[in-house]
Amino acid sequence: MLKMKGVNKVYTTDMIETHALREFDLSVESGEFVTVTGPSGSGKTTFLNIAGLLETATSGSYELDGVDILGLSDSQRSVLRNQKVGFIFQGFNLIPDLNLFDNVDVPLRYRGLSAKERKARIEEALARVGLAARAKHVPSQLSGGQQQRVAIARALAGKPKFLLADEPTGNLDSLMARQVMELLEEINTEGTTIVMVTHDPELAARSKRNIQIVDGQVCDMNSYSVSSTSIATQKESTLA
Repeated sequence: MLKMKGVNKVYTTDMIETHALREFDLSVESGEFVTVTGPSGSGKTTFLNIAGLLETATSGSYELDGVDILGLSDSQRSVLRNQKVGFIFQGFNLIPDLNLFDNVDVPLRYRGLSAKERKARIEEALARVGLAARAKHVPSQLSGGQQQRVAIARALAGKPKFLLADEPTGNLDSLMARQVMELLEEINTEGTTIVMVTHDPELAARSKRNIQIVDGQVCDMNSYSVSSTSIATQKESTLA
């Protein structure tokens, strides 16, 4: 499903060159549930943005579902992202003035689907997360856990093959976090590939595979150790 090899991402300003990812290698098979952990600033968000086709790598190779991403134009990446990738964010990213039905509908409108097809997908997705009866409610009328389930429904309505979740339980209490995790696990068992960033070790332990990102590189959680020298060499470099 996802294959990154030697991916580098460098952000450059007038004085500073920041290496967010360094020779980043990762493969995720179709149907896997992978959690990603690591300290703040380690490159997790950059990885997600590149994996979700929101950013492009500076160098390296990336294939998503067999398609060479780095050779695509912006418009081609947008089409592929809309067709294959679903996103779940920590902050829900719901539109406050729209009811749940219309929130789920927003990304579907870019697909060119008929109103009938969109309606069927929205109703199916809201039912899947247990919120069919709340379709006409606005986000402010829901709890945090319910809002996150709407965000999941919005992603599911697009029928993605690949689901990216960025701290989806970060704003929830422990009970709601477990409920959201159980829902993601159910979705995964139905065949959707999931990559989830989390700081919660309990949730990370429940996934089929957990990787750690340190200083822009993938660590093998079972055998990898980072020396102070290697960390020092991977910090931001100041241009002369």
